[in-house]
Amino acid sequence: MPTHVVPVETEDLTPPWFTAVLRRHAPDVEVKDAEIVDAHSGTTGRVKFRLRYAGDAGDLPETVFCKIAPFDPRQRQFLQRVGIGAMEARFYADVAPAVPVRVPRVWHADTADDGAFVMVLEDLDASGCVYPRPADPDVDGRAASTVEELGHLHAGHWEDPRFGGELDWVPERAGFGASGGKDPGAAAAAGQFVRFALERFADEMPTSFEAVGTLYADRAGDVLDLWDEGERTLIHGDPHSANLFTDNGRTGFFDWAMFSRSPGMRDVAYYLCNSVPTDVRREIEGDLIGRYLDTLAGHGVTLAASVAERQYRLFAVFSWVSAASTAAMGDRWQPARRALAAMERTTTAVEDLDSVGLLEEMLS
Repeated sequence: MPTHVVPVETEDLTPPWFTAVLRRHAPDVEVKDAEIVDAHSGTTGRVKFRLRYAGDAGDLPETVFCKIAPFDPRQRQFLQRVGIGAMEARFYADVAPAVPVRVPRVWHADTADDGAFVMVLEDLDASGCVYPRPADPDVDGRAASTVEELGHLHAGHWEDPRFGGELDWVPERAGFGASGGKDPGAAAAAGQFVRFALERFADEMPTSFEAVGTLYADRAGDVLDLWDEGERTLIHGDPHSANLFTDNGRTGFFDWAMFSRSPGMRDVAYYLCNSVPTDVRREIEGDLIGRYLDTLAGHGVTLAASVAERQYRLFAVFSWVSAASTAAMGDRWQPARRALAAMERTTTAVEDLDSVGLLEEMLS
């Protein structure tokens, strides 16, 4: 079977297909059986397989984690329209092998012209990795590792000239289509998700929730432009705790569907405001921003502390928009309980940092 076949359904992930794509790593291997261990669907379809081999399997794994189109037809149409599944597959195929942070090993990643995509990745559970959660007793130490790793990631692509060449396909605004989403329709769609959140939650949330949501929904295009200002680098774009893992104490990153070329502080603010408990964030955010700047400096990258502080306050709004939009979708993108908790943390962060005041100042 040719390796360019891109499966759409779980049933398409057959032993002959695995044989074809894994022979790049072990030319004499044959996959005799592919048993589904687990399957579920959210923003993508996710299927874990146990593989049984004949022939020389080399270092091929016993289990693999596959990402394909979502099982739900509506979610499949949405993902095909915005293109983030195919973009994530391209990240794993073309960028992941060279990033200076821990990511899942890529056994195969491919896309098709119609937007179909497939990823065959390392099973992180089998590798002994663990997954951080905001309630962990060592959350401050894990936060320090995460921010430091983000510094390494960002420094490696800071103002990368390849964004004008071989990496020119990396989106400027992930989540709004492969073109980067700079059209008015994309801005309107971004604002609409927040309007959903306002309709559902404004009555039960602090006044800052409605203030930031209304400002963003009314001026989404202008806010998106503000988020583009500053030196660009390769960012993860969605580094909340459920997209992180720990391998021997070191933070790693998966679910790269929202990566883009954007200011690096966007990742830092997103993570700290979304995934660190409020009392811990208040205590350590200043030190962790300093750690981030020191990590950049260790790679020869200078970001002024005053600029970083202002960006942090601005991108707290980005963290809020992501959390509120996700919560408004119920269980379709993330478990509702997790999304609501993140929405509450980001709302408090926006209030603590007077991000609305900063946004009003910058928009005026």
